[in-house]
Amino acid sequence: MVSSILPLRLSSAVVRRRGRRLLGPVDLTLDGSGITIVMGPNGSGKTTLLRLMHGLERASEGEARWNVPERVARKHQAYVFQTPIMMRRTVIDSIAYPMIVHGSRRARARAQAADWAARVGLGHALDRDATVLSGGEKQKLALARALIRAPEVLFLDEPCAALDGRATTEIEAILLTARRDGTRIVMSTHDMGQARRLAEQILFLHKGTLREAGEAHSVLANPATDEFRGFIKGDIVL
Repeated sequence: MVSSILPLRLSSAVVRRRGRRLLGPVDLTLDGSGITIVMGPNGSGKTTLLRLMHGLERASEGEARWNVPERVARKHQAYVFQTPIMMRRTVIDSIAYPMIVHGSRRARARAQAADWAARVGLGHALDRDATVLSGGEKQKLALARALIRAPEVLFLDEPCAALDGRATTEIEAILLTARRDGTRIVMSTHDMGQARRLAEQILFLHKGTLREAGEAHSVLANPATDEFRGFIKGDIVL
């Protein structure tokens, strides 16, 4: 039995769509534990990189290879979109859905879902229709739905982009707990404050290329490129 789906290795990985290069070539190894924050201006390739890592995008050139066969890796990772997809189900049934799809009995799945709803602050809303939740509540539901199966790796695409300060604080607390419980987190954000609060590793993209990568405290204190230096200052980086 393989103990980990990591490392994930990107080797000269390029993503093209309709002949246009969106990303790459990227050489990167994702391993170990902690929180990796992916940063860069709009259009820099952050979402494409996350989708490539997760398997929602295919490399046009090069490869993205897990430590295990892809079909095995898929079972041990999850992805949370910037705008979560809500099914026309109650909160408890929405969170339970992944467990039922993967073979759990409905009663057991719902019990686990109720526990996860309580963990993310939705214990009061178990029977509410998921589609009428607030933006912050929808993100909490999406996180519970992703974390209920204890993924080894969790990808998140700017999960706090449209949230207020209180909801952002609550989401960050959930992520830090997941990190302490052993989930490897890879997350994109525009929020420099959030990056400083959460990041252990920083990846900075610009025009589809990986310009900087390293430990957060070192990269943020001593950016090596003019683009990242300007980004940190809040300049418009073209």
